[in-house]
Amino acid sequence: MKRFIKISIFIVSLIVLFFLYSRFIGTKGLKTKEYSIIDSNIPNSFYGYKIVQISDIHYKVTTSKSDLTNIAKEINLLKPDIIIFSGDLLDARVKYKNEDYDDLTNFLQSIKANISKYYISGEEDLKFDNFDTIMSNSDFKSLNDKYELIFNNSIEPILLVGSSTNYYEDNINKTISNIDSDIMNNTKFKILVIHEPDFIEKIDYSKFNLILAGHSHGGQIVLPFIGGIIKEKYSSKYYAEYYKLGNTSLYISSGIGTSKYKFRFGDKPSISLYRLRNK
Repeated sequence: MKRFIKISIFIVSLIVLFFLYSRFIGTKGLKTKEYSIIDSNIPNSFYGYKIVQISDIHYKVTTSKSDLTNIAKEINLLKPDIIIFSGDLLDARVKYKNEDYDDLTNFLQSIKANISKYYISGEEDLKFDNFDTIMSNSDFKSLNDKYELIFNNSIEPILLVGSSTNYYEDNINKTISNIDSDIMNNTKFKILVIHEPDFIEKIDYSKFNLILAGHSHGGQIVLPFIGGIIKEKYSSKYYAEYYKLGNTSLYISSGIGTSKYKFRFGDKPSISLYRLRNK
């Protein structure tokens, strides 16, 4: 009987420690996940080009003002050429005050890119009328359902395409169908930015060399041999950090914050750094 009680206490203690760690330690800190994007279609002028992706901050759920300061410091140390925010800055579960919006604007203004900063909206962002104002006041360009040719000291560009959240309507197919056919056919290296990764199955993703997504939070609780166990709607199939789909590479940022469940285990808050190379 005593042995049973000891084992029971030990198991309960482990469970309690697991949840305490996942709630208060696993949700803090910051990792930079660095990837080499090697593709012969990348123009020579973009060799070594640095792209930083930030995603899913869900401010004030588990991400604090001091966390924002640390994120800004880390990004600025990386000296990115462009910065891409892939959705869910805000969260409808939080009642924000004006100073919270000011804190986010100051944070976003403080992160620097050599060339430009871009954003798309996540499903949570659409619930706030001032989301676009925050982003534009922070010198971020909207990539919502838009595309842009990016040049870097040469006449050969890369194509950057963005789709706002598909949570409520089919934006991704509209966006792709509106790309000028000459640009689509004549640009060798093409990047698509989306929020919910599962929607790649609704498009011909082979048109793109690189797809960047967010929304999944990496599964939040990542267990050995099992993987992520907290799966967001529209990221239940694609939630890990990397998938090779034919000639297309899909990278999914596990993001900074949490949403409905305030836990992280096995996948710390992170930003992603992509270095472009053609060999």
